[in-house]
Amino acid sequence: MGLLERISTPADLRRLPEEALGDVAEELRQFLIESVAATGGHLASGLGAVELTLALHYVFDTPRDLLVWDVGHQCYPHKVITGRRERFRTLRTYGGISGFLKREESEYDVFNAGHASTSISAALGMAVARDLAGEDHRVVAIIGDGGLTGGMAMEGLNQAGYLRRRFMIVLNDNEMSISPNVGAMQGYLARIISGQPYRQFKDEVEHFLRSIPRVGEPMLKLAKQAEHMAKQLLVPGLLFEELGFKYVGPINGHSLPQLVAALRAHRDDTRPVLVHVVTRKGKGYRPAEKDPVFWHGATPFLVATGEVAAKKGGPPSYTSVFANALIEQARHDPRIVAITAAMPEGTGLDRFAKVFPDRCFDVGICEQHAVTFAAGLAAKGMRPVVAIYSTFLQRAFDQIFHDVCLMRLPVVFALDRGGLVGADGPTHHGVFDLSYLRIFPEMVVMAPRHEGELRQMLATALAWNGPAALRYPRGQGFGVPCEGAVQPPPVGKAEVLRTGRDGLVWAIGTVATEALAAAERLAASGGPDLTVVNARFVKPLDTELLASQVAPGMRVMTVEENALAGGFGSAVMEAVAALGIPNVTFERLGVPDEFQPHGSQDILRARLDLDAEGILRRARAFFAVTASGTGTLRRAGRA
Repeated sequence: MGLLERISTPADLRRLPEEALGDVAEELRQFLIESVAATGGHLASGLGAVELTLALHYVFDTPRDLLVWDVGHQCYPHKVITGRRERFRTLRTYGGISGFLKREESEYDVFNAGHASTSISAALGMAVARDLAGEDHRVVAIIGDGGLTGGMAMEGLNQAGYLRRRFMIVLNDNEMSISPNVGAMQGYLARIISGQPYRQFKDEVEHFLRSIPRVGEPMLKLAKQAEHMAKQLLVPGLLFEELGFKYVGPINGHSLPQLVAALRAHRDDTRPVLVHVVTRKGKGYRPAEKDPVFWHGATPFLVATGEVAAKKGGPPSYTSVFANALIEQARHDPRIVAITAAMPEGTGLDRFAKVFPDRCFDVGICEQHAVTFAAGLAAKGMRPVVAIYSTFLQRAFDQIFHDVCLMRLPVVFALDRGGLVGADGPTHHGVFDLSYLRIFPEMVVMAPRHEGELRQMLATALAWNGPAALRYPRGQGFGVPCEGAVQPPPVGKAEVLRTGRDGLVWAIGTVATEALAAAERLAASGGPDLTVVNARFVKPLDTELLASQVAPGMRVMTVEENALAGGFGSAVMEAVAALGIPNVTFERLGVPDEFQPHGSQDILRARLDLDAEGILRRARAFFAVTASGTGTLRRAGRA
């Protein structure tokens, strides 16, 4: 039996002699590689944090002492040694363990993490709560240098230095978030690392001066005064100290003796301390070390070669269609610029950057800044496209309101991963965007039903003289051609996909294609004959078409891969009420008022009746009473 198999909790780890930790690290790293090779998941980040994770749990008395992890990409080693090793092959599968920190899953996961830059604020809150309650446990925030680029992390540092509570920040510096980090903070950390010889020299000089009888101490005092003035100009390690932290490091994050010694030496400091740890993303697996961006999120692969399982052929992803369409538009319009928040590969903007390097901006994990930066560009005549995952754009809610919509600036929001995203789970599902975007005056909100319409809608959004949001899902399209002349759909105009006599279905986004398939199957089996409308726009809604179709006493079904609360179905109901059409009965299909678990997109859509089979079943029951002719359509629809 290996050492790792004897560790069910961190208490088991702490019973081992310190010299055994290196062997545990080797076994843990190999376990992670083999496990993720089978299931897929985030790999490079966790491999880089193996020694750091072991040192933290070895030095601190977890779960009494609290470890607050940022983002969660690096949490796999933590999960393995906190009682979840046996379930690790269920990682990110429906009903299995989460790929992120989750309080409901373990007492060692003290704060949920799926987004970045939250750990410092959360840990500071826990430290203050501890002090108010008269408790004495330790609190540690672990944040990457990528997470430190986020404005919220800076806000937390500022408050922590002011309050001067007893807690520790461990900065895991691997020069990466998902992609290589950008911005001044990354350069600052690099200069700290390069300044390490200065610190060693300083320690040696101080030791020498103290050894000189009588004159040593006065000379040391004068030297410190001179050093203070010189450091202001020459040494970049003062930012954290000026903010009120004791700065320790940089430390080799793959040296367990150094890590354990540093953490032990400073775990009981009475002032805030920041321990700067330098690691290598992908450490211990050569393919991941060579290309940590590719191996950030891995699909199943062969351990021996790093060969990734061949992807099934098929249509391109919505992300790639968006990227190609944006490049196509930018060739004809020099005003178009693209912005992303630390996700150039995930949003497809890495392709755009290769063609237009001077017109593509990665702002780091700073969604709020991204939106206001875009607003500034738009205010001076540019046509900025902000490509951000739907769930991450929620962080910039206030900036969308104040800095874009209030001034009616022509900023295009390209919301990748709209709807149910799959294995990343509730922190990443983009199921609230239709609801939170449609409340803003001046905002146009649209969603294509297939990849061909995505290409056309991007042109609509860029031509609109005001804010516009284009929302599309994760994954492959339906195989609809994306060539030929671009024919942008008019703003606020829906499309009738099928005309029937027994009922009306309005759908938005890719579920409109599923609704059409369901209606065809339903009619072929002798069931109700339905009209299906691809709404295209949540805002403005095509009320002209709606008024022409809905009659008093009708039954209307809406379908959306979005929260039912305030979403597309709510918009349709509001419009019908405003039109004054009485006695209309609605059946709304969408995401109920609860957070959705992780699992494959197919499983999640099926459990919510958002696939063709589920829509067919719900429609058969809902429209059965109207198949005899009552509540039929007012008209077949606009020609």
